Amino acid sequence: MYDTVRDRLIHLHHCRGAGWKTIRSLLDADPTLAAPFFMSPQSLRPLVPLTSQQFAAFFRDLHSIDLHRLIKTYQARRIHVITVFDDHYPPLLKHIYAPPWVLYAKGNAGLLQQTKLISIVGTRRPTKDGLEALDKLVPPLSAAGWTIVSGLAAGIDIHAHRLAVKYGGTTIAVIAGGLDHVYPKAHWPFARYLMNEQLVIAEHPPATKPQAWHFPARNRIISGLSLGTLVVQAKRKSGSLITAAYALEQGREVFAVPGPIGAAEAAGPNTLIQHGAKLVQEAEDIIVEFPYV
Repeated sequence: MYDTVRDRLIHLHHCRGAGWKTIRSLLDADPTLAAPFFMSPQSLRPLVPLTSQQFAAFFRDLHSIDLHRLIKTYQARRIHVITVFDDHYPPLLKHIYAPPWVLYAKGNAGLLQQTKLISIVGTRRPTKDGLEALDKLVPPLSAAGWTIVSGLAAGIDIHAHRLAVKYGGTTIAVIAGGLDHVYPKAHWPFARYLMNEQLVIAEHPPATKPQAWHFPARNRIISGLSLGTLVVQAKRKSGSLITAAYALEQGREVFAVPGPIGAAEAAGPNTLIQHGAKLVQEAEDIIVEFPYV
């Protein structure tokens, strides 16, 4: 049996089917998380909101995972395991609704303690105007000490990451799934670079393959890490607007780069501006909103 609630949480986090709601239910039943390891299947079943098949897999993992071996493997691979109970859990992220119970990080984990974090998101198919907007905005943000947070997706995301690196700044990539399964695969070489020189994080154990629902869920982390979110080109219905919606829900600032009214890629940012997001034409439009950092 484990000595700490932290170890018990990490073990549970590796059990198949143990999503955010399952762990919340178990914590509500026993804040020490000790009870699930000793309960019979019949007693544990009502506490775990899973189907019968999912519960069977969960229960097998509960009693078969060798956490100590896993932790040694992660240490050998320089993967940081950060739980919501740890002092070095990202401070802003802890205050969102449904913060990740555990983060798996590879690279400079100290970036998670930075105050000046700004997330930049946008379409996977940016136009020349969208890329030029990033070329204008990211270098001065990096020069002013802002860490760029994004999702390592094609288009706006990866261009923002690359610009931060190019201009000597820092950047955090938040991926869906686990650290062993970067999506899209074409971004693996750059992801490996970030894992050595910058930071890549995920809320699922490293071996987890990304599922469709992981992508919108990870958007709450992108916005939750940051003081504000900037949207650079996005269609009216897009994952970028989901991230902006999370930012609003989390009480964070939302910024948007305007575009031509006839361009589909401008519909998202223009709508955000219409509803109160700050219009951004230069980096100072963002920086001035945070005089306290």
